[in-house]
Amino acid sequence: MARMRVQTGASLDGFVIGEKLHQGGMAEIWDVTKAGIDVPLVMKVPLILDGDDPTMIVSFEQEMMILPRLSGPHVPRCFGVGDFASQPYVVMERIAGESLLSRFKAAPLPLDEVVDLGARMATALVSLHGQDVVHLDLKPSNIMLRAPGGEAVFIDFGLSRHLRLPDLLAEEFRIPMGTAPYIAPEQVLKLREEPRSDIFALGVLLYALATGKRPFGNPKHTTKALIRRLYEKPTPPRLLRKEIPGYLQEIILRCIEVKPEQRYPTARQLAFDLRHPEHVTLTERATRKPAGRLTNFLAGRFWNAGSAPIAGTDSYRHASTAPIIMVAVDLSSEGTALMEPIQSLTATLLESRPLARLACVNVLKTARIGLDTLTEADGSSIHVKRLVELKNWAAGMRLPP
Repeated sequence: MARMRVQTGASLDGFVIGEKLHQGGMAEIWDVTKAGIDVPLVMKVPLILDGDDPTMIVSFEQEMMILPRLSGPHVPRCFGVGDFASQPYVVMERIAGESLLSRFKAAPLPLDEVVDLGARMATALVSLHGQDVVHLDLKPSNIMLRAPGGEAVFIDFGLSRHLRLPDLLAEEFRIPMGTAPYIAPEQVLKLREEPRSDIFALGVLLYALATGKRPFGNPKHTTKALIRRLYEKPTPPRLLRKEIPGYLQEIILRCIEVKPEQRYPTARQLAFDLRHPEHVTLTERATRKPAGRLTNFLAGRFWNAGSAPIAGTDSYRHASTAPIIMVAVDLSSEGTALMEPIQSLTATLLESRPLARLACVNVLKTARIGLDTLTEADGSSIHVKRLVELKNWAAGMRLPP
């Protein structure tokens, strides 16, 4: 179970590892090559260290499920994934071009550039949503501008939701997922099946590119800090930059409405409005003044009293949730005798409920006294070891995917 050491010159499943290009808080990016593939490649390898939040492991598993299913110019092509049993990784096309982050740092940008970038990002969203995927973590560092065509390309699908696949993050964690300045109100309420959450994030990006400021600041990633966007309206962009035309303020403020149904219904309609401003219907948003302190105060009191601006979030769901059969598996030597009978019973239950999914769980004991260690003697993660053992246990039943 010891993981191989990823280093320059090593070979992994035929991929020859070159130089390390980047190291973030959750993953490393390496330059790689493989015989027979003439496309520039990168390998993304998760950082699994002692004490790491298991969210990182689950989010990487989520990306390994989603990225190979995506296609088109607005996502990187996937050329391989590695299993947690040996070395988890994702190999993808290396996008030639620049990150939106470089343009974001130069904000406020010329307004024609803001509109052009918005239209490119909305077009990329049309493609992504058409493949039943909601990104849920759109931010400058996760958007590339492909050279030479300039198409927007989305990267990093660790927090994304595929509407036809199990949502591992929602099933295993109970905290809002996303990046604080861009997270949509319904994400704060832990709803991860709403494509218009991406339209909200795109609106935040347009606001920042046009004004140089984020509409909701840069709050700490706590539920209390994020809840403010459920009732506080941001300063209208034209008050920060008077040359912003009414149609652009209309578009931006419509994107970042609290309730999803008040935003653009689809990214395609947003892209159309950005490319055809003469067709934008102006409402009170185009000339909106800032909300007074009393209005925001009363809205906050209304929220704290238990009346959420987003009510009945089940009505926004775009995919039904399949029933789950959960099996607690004893992976110790003492549990060996029970494994075959439990597998047999589980298989019978799944046959009787063909729409059901299987979830295997195991208890990780913690010390009553002293510190818990999350790594084995060889340095491998106990979380990952248990994950692999549970997958192997389930694989013995030869179930469909």
